[in-house]
Amino acid sequence: MTAVQTSEPARPPASAPRHDPRPFLLNILIVAMAILVAVLAWSLISRTLLRPPVQTQRAGTAPAAAGTPIQLDVLNGCGTPGAAVQFTSYLRARGYDVVEVRNYKTFDVNESMVVDRVGNMQNAERIAYALGVRKENILQQMNPDYYVDVSVVIGKDYHALKPSQVEGTH
Repeated sequence: MTAVQTSEPARPPASAPRHDPRPFLLNILIVAMAILVAVLAWSLISRTLLRPPVQTQRAGTAPAAAGTPIQLDVLNGCGTPGAAVQFTSYLRARGYDVVEVRNYKTFDVNESMVVDRVGNMQNAERIAYALGVRKENILQQMNPDYYVDVSVVIGKDYHALKPSQVEGTH
């Protein structure tokens, strides 16, 4: 009898073992998340704990951030078409944030008024000075339903105020 030799199928040559890349990628992700948490924590700490102390305000004034523009609305109380637009252009050119222009409830306002809406008379005084409104016509009517700092009501005396005196705004 002859011996039948059976040969096993040929095996591929042994190669280096393959490493799974998932643990390496997971470690990279963990390090990135740790860096993100550190940055967010530093941001929180620097905004809350390292902020300079707020100066005390006098009673009745609302705190205002430096460089925050005064938001106001301009109301036409004289009935002259274009008066509110003229005042709005004048105020915006001087850096004030006019957020609304509309008619006042009546057109029989004789003298222009500046009305403080949030309890910061200094802002109302700045607007009155910019327009040339007399100090006697600065009022305080705080109203939580208003979203402006100051209201300007244009009266029939508008032609005597600064916006009417500027060349090219007649």
